[in-house]
Amino acid sequence: MKDSFQEIPSGEHRVERKHISQSALKVTDRLQQAGFKAYIVGGAPRDLLLGVEPKDFDVGTDATPEQVRGLFRNARLIGRRFRLAHVRFGREIIEVATFRGTGGADGEGDRSVEDGGRLVRDNVFGSEAEDAIRRDFTINALMFDPASGIIRDYTNGFDDLKRRRLRLIGEAEARYREDPVRMLRAVRFKTKLDLEMDPDTERLIPELAPLLADIPPARLLDELLKLLLGGRAWDGYNALVGYDLWEELFPGLLETPENPPTLIRQAFENTDERVRAGRPVTPGFLFAALFWPRVKAEAERCIDNGQPPVEALAAAGEEVFARHSARVAIHRRFSTMAKEIWMFQPRFERRRGKRAMRLLGERRFRAAYDFLLLRADENEQARELADWWTRVQEVDPETRSALIFGQQKSRTPRKRPHP
Repeated sequence: MKDSFQEIPSGEHRVERKHISQSALKVTDRLQQAGFKAYIVGGAPRDLLLGVEPKDFDVGTDATPEQVRGLFRNARLIGRRFRLAHVRFGREIIEVATFRGTGGADGEGDRSVEDGGRLVRDNVFGSEAEDAIRRDFTINALMFDPASGIIRDYTNGFDDLKRRRLRLIGEAEARYREDPVRMLRAVRFKTKLDLEMDPDTERLIPELAPLLADIPPARLLDELLKLLLGGRAWDGYNALVGYDLWEELFPGLLETPENPPTLIRQAFENTDERVRAGRPVTPGFLFAALFWPRVKAEAERCIDNGQPPVEALAAAGEEVFARHSARVAIHRRFSTMAKEIWMFQPRFERRRGKRAMRLLGERRFRAAYDFLLLRADENEQARELADWWTRVQEVDPETRSALIFGQQKSRTPRKRPHP
């Protein structure tokens, strides 16, 4: 890694002021007018250089969080591990972070590192050069000055982006031990941005994967959702498995993670299609697919013991989520949606009468129907049900009513409904 500072002028890159959020420009302009340094940092310069539209814009500055709050009445200070200012403009929030130092004696603030090397608090303020060097990957350390159009590069990240190379800043093992979540971020950037990992960045991940056990479960969920909802969920999942990270997140959930059921692969690929089309996606649906093999097996045992199918699926869902969510804190709203989708499945067998008609108007019908379509490859009955409910939705109201209220009962009713 080159330690020399480079300035890349506007004529040598594709980032322009017009590409930056107006709210972010208001923040950088006001900070600079007040005599502070202020740049667009993090993912936005990286994405713009790769031709990707950024989701948000972060600002780095030498102003302290308190000084930022003094300049913006719409700012509030957040965080303990990393103290930041959030400046709100309507629904948009611009995150403003004071340049962090490398932990030297001259730094202002406080920094705490555990014996194993994990960074638990980092509020030592420093120079822009120190801030760049302490970031995770070189491609995330670029700073764009909207006033001059210059990109400031302390880590040779601009060259890495041109080569589509993902490289940690500094010594890989120390950086991963400092924050093991960087292993998940490495997988996310590799798959989402189609980058090649530098050998030193890549080789230690399987060995250090167990370090994720020390990360707060809520933080693991946040990083996992970014990876799975970024448009490359299937590729991301396979990378997690390939680098031995999946079993650290959900140990024992899937019998053969390297060869998951078709339903899971299809759920990932459908999610990717929706993201690329700009359509909404929900983690609850993905978790319904991921946990389904275990839930199905457990529910069938409950049914064999005489429990009704819907109740069996509810009980199985509670048991499986409790058993396999110790490492990743799945929000209750996601697990609840997954359980509602599962409990809906036996109800699709009721294709006659008012109950069937009411089914079409229920809140979870669409998500449960989409899940039924995924199950269509599991067995013939699910495929036949999926075809029938597809037809019911496609026909006119009169034909739909005839199908539901005039349908004859099946000549060969099933002895025992399966989930």
